[in-house]
Amino acid sequence: MDKLLVIDDEADVLYSFRRILSSAELEIATASSGEEALKAIPRLRPDLVILDVRMGGISGLETLRRLRQMDARLPVILMTAYGTTQTAIEAMKLGAYDYVLKPFDVPRLKQTIHEALRASRAMRQVVSYEPLLESEDYALGIVGRSEAMQNVFKLIGQLAASDATALITGESGTGKELAARAIYHHSARAAQPFLAINCAAIPENLLESELFGHEKAAFTGAATQRIGKFEQCNNGTLFLDEIGDMSLATQTKILRVLQSGTFERVGGNQTLTANVRVIAATNKPLEQAVAARQFREDLFYRLNVVRVHLPPLRERRSDIPLLVNYFLRKMAEKRGEPPKSIAPEALAALERFSWPGNVRELENAIQRALVVAKGNVLLPADFPAGIVAAPPVAAGTPVALPLGKAPPPPSAAGPPSGVPADAAESDIAALGQALFRWARQDPRRQALPAVERELVVQALNETQGNQVRAARLLGITRATLRKRIEKFKIRQEVSVR
Repeated sequence: MDKLLVIDDEADVLYSFRRILSSAELEIATASSGEEALKAIPRLRPDLVILDVRMGGISGLETLRRLRQMDARLPVILMTAYGTTQTAIEAMKLGAYDYVLKPFDVPRLKQTIHEALRASRAMRQVVSYEPLLESEDYALGIVGRSEAMQNVFKLIGQLAASDATALITGESGTGKELAARAIYHHSARAAQPFLAINCAAIPENLLESELFGHEKAAFTGAATQRIGKFEQCNNGTLFLDEIGDMSLATQTKILRVLQSGTFERVGGNQTLTANVRVIAATNKPLEQAVAARQFREDLFYRLNVVRVHLPPLRERRSDIPLLVNYFLRKMAEKRGEPPKSIAPEALAALERFSWPGNVRELENAIQRALVVAKGNVLLPADFPAGIVAAPPVAAGTPVALPLGKAPPPPSAAGPPSGVPADAAESDIAALGQALFRWARQDPRRQALPAVERELVVQALNETQGNQVRAARLLGITRATLRKRIEKFKIRQEVSVR
């Protein structure tokens, strides 16, 4: 349950907050002065503070200063009836999360509180990156003991010890924000703010204002001055998710901040400075976006100082039992119940599935199974039929087909020695029919890319990575093989520039 502390010297305002925000998910405490609040905070340990600017006794600004000294990660929302005054603007510069105007716009107030509480949770939930969690240690963490995840853990540790800009890549659902928060929590900036912004979720015309703020009347609807995320996050860490969706114009301003630490608000002329560590993430291949001139090359190199690539779940299947155990314990702890277990045949089905939605999809599947399960053991019937019935389809894992060992791919030289041409063609036709039946079982399956990637992987394994020999085995040129390796992201490595 989140805790909210409201500080105001008007009893009517405190009553209004209790009436408007009362819910089972939010505990509301009140204080009638800054002095009272500062004494109560060590005991209450609130997740969010809403503070009036003008109060008797210690002023709102002085209370804010002391709150920031006590805990720079505690989000503070200012209340004011004077939204255009210099006092409210100064409060934002001191590190307030946002401000709301009296009388309240209730839907906007609730949205601001929701966003602030989410930011508070992100700053306080320490993300561990140990390869194997002890049974009693199930705090929020990145879970995995595969070799691919071991490399990720090592690089996160190196990043946490530095202040370098980082670029996190990986498919949707692989845990890019968790990796960013792990870097933050183990860095020298862990006591400072951490703010996350999804560049794809905010309209292009509003993203610049969200990042850099705007002056009053800078555009239609800009009724007051707004402080952007870079100012709010000064001395802290800013996580830019899905940065590949950012417009070229905004990319230019991000590049300037990374190079000089300076920027202007939208519609403003004053040059501002911010000391912010930027961690960016994307599920798009930025190299291709650079080649297509959809992403600035100079910004790419600025962000790509250290790259962390999170592998898809299908490429680290050995982590699935550990993840299932982690989610069962995590969800049981949230419900206040003993964790349920999973039947071996159900776990085997989860290990066979391709998980196009990666770890996020696995978590959702576990959550659904817990809802529909009739006992303390999750059975195959508790999971969607598409998951339970699916054969292994992942890239890097051979497709299970009842045809025995597939013949090598045809080449210009014809079938292998001693094998009649019509027999080889018959085997290939049978394999194609089986693959087609497999693809029809699930519309998400793409037989041709899956088989093409598997052939490349097998050829590279057979030749110990020798691309010339692998290309010869496949009957293609080395240049074509390189394109397939890049297309299917085979042998992706974490790189440090």
